[in-house]
Amino acid sequence: MNWDRIQGNWKQVQGQAKAQWGKLTDDDLTVVAGRRDELAGRIQERYGVAKEDAQKQIAAWERSATDSWFEKDPPKG
Repeated sequence: MNWDRIQGNWKQVQGQAKAQWGKLTDDDLTVVAGRRDELAGRIQERYGVAKEDAQKQIAAWERSATDSWFEKDPPKG
């Protein structure tokens, strides 16, 4: 998956980000608005990790993205 797709569909993938980083608030995710550097900064703040560590977490999360993240109405169950 590429970051452009995640950024362009940020409202749809916010739930996935929240699932990955539960300490991020809804306000954090609104402010991030799909910007990778902003997401890294918020992860650093909330989890007390180094920037490189936050970037690695984001890269792993990005690699785990699937098309189902971008469905308007994901299947239930």
